[in-house]
Amino acid sequence: MIDRSDWPVRKSTLSEQGFEDDLVHLTMGERMALVWPLTVQAWALAGEPVVEQEFQRHIIRVERRGS
Repeated sequence: MIDRSDWPVRKSTLSEQGFEDDLVHLTMGERMALVWPLTVQAWALAGEPVVEQEFQRHIIRVERRGS
């Protein structure tokens, strides 16, 4: 494993690097929809299966205020 503890790190925003933030108007769901195909491709290139976790409908919790 490569020791990266002494590598220089700089934190900056995209606008500081000259990129326009044209995705700021998108919702979180829309942003996830943009990234998901790239994620699937990355897993495929790594030779790993893509397992999508389904919404678990059997787990519920009901809280009632006062009675």
